[in-house]
Amino acid sequence: MARTVRVLSEDVWFGEGPRWRNGRLWFSDFAERKVWSISPAGDLRAELEVGDSRPSGLGWTPDGDLLFVAMEGGEVRRVGADGSVDRHADLRPLSPWLWNDMVVGADGRAYAGEFGFDFNGEMDRRGLASVVADHPAARLAVVHPDGRVEVAAEDMHFPNGSAISPDGRTLIVGETLARRLTAFDIGEGGRLSNRRVWAQLGERLTDGVCLDAEGAVWFANPAAPECVRVAEGGRVLEVIETELPCFACMLGGESGRDLFILTASWNPPGQPPRKGQILAVTVDVAHAGWP
Repeated sequence: MARTVRVLSEDVWFGEGPRWRNGRLWFSDFAERKVWSISPAGDLRAELEVGDSRPSGLGWTPDGDLLFVAMEGGEVRRVGADGSVDRHADLRPLSPWLWNDMVVGADGRAYAGEFGFDFNGEMDRRGLASVVADHPAARLAVVHPDGRVEVAAEDMHFPNGSAISPDGRTLIVGETLARRLTAFDIGEGGRLSNRRVWAQLGERLTDGVCLDAEGAVWFANPAAPECVRVAEGGRVLEVIETELPCFACMLGGESGRDLFILTASWNPPGQPPRKGQILAVTVDVAHAGWP
């Protein structure tokens, strides 16, 4: 089915971690080191300037505080109602590498993934195909509401976009470099068990993800100009083509059926990224779960 893809903004550099909240799409911009929000009409608003670190995954505590991953800082930071920014959790004891995307559930418990190695350096040196074929494993962390951090899962292949089912019992994690979506059961205290392949994605890579009310996953393909809807087991249900590679997606809007897609170009070594886009397209099935 051909759908109309709308351009909401071309005034961003490299958007990641989109989340729908209170009538606006929130997202991180790696290049500008800011958290922004945008309305469905395209009104951009700077929400937070991070400065010392790139922000990545976003989420909110039950009392409404913003949590975000500070990549270089190796922290989850918390933004209070008064605008104060404090360290919520220290991720560095688990890994010295960059930390990336994160999903925050209804209880304020978060799952965050790390790179596991010098991804950018290896990409510059060897290229994407070689990195996909040969890379170290990484960890997924669980951050408890009180800021305690534990290893949630080992032997992950670049854990990236994640989603939690509406009943709070299943975590789906995109393993970018394994080209798959992996599921876990969420147990008492956020412990993960019953690890299984939710969908093998063939030659596609997965970055940011979101869930819909039919249990399907939308995922952004950072290696191609497309956003893909897939069912458990790997059957492709729909592909939305874009101009630039896709790095993140989120369902939102008044009906929950607006799919927001964040795109950008891969930047050559030593050069700043080309400006990216925020796109919107109305789909058939509404958002479900977290983020």
